[in-house]
Amino acid sequence: MMTTTMSTVLRPASPSRFRRGRTPLTVEALLDEIGGLTAERQRLRECGADAGRLERNRVKLARAQWQLSHALIERYHHAA
Repeated sequence: MMTTTMSTVLRPASPSRFRRGRTPLTVEALLDEIGGLTAERQRLRECGADAGRLERNRVKLARAQWQLSHALIERYHHAA
């Protein structure tokens, strides 16, 4: 009896580091982007999107949240 397990690799074996873009977005722009990506994720789940599409959305969302963290640090670090 032969069993086969199928798995989908969703992440690269060695994850790439997030990098800040050349023109950093404002905190407000990043909040809008995160809101849009969150709404997109909800639509993808409602439509029964495949794991690959959900993973791409998750990575975009994580990157935007990472950028937001750094934008907030920049904003309030300079204010202090």
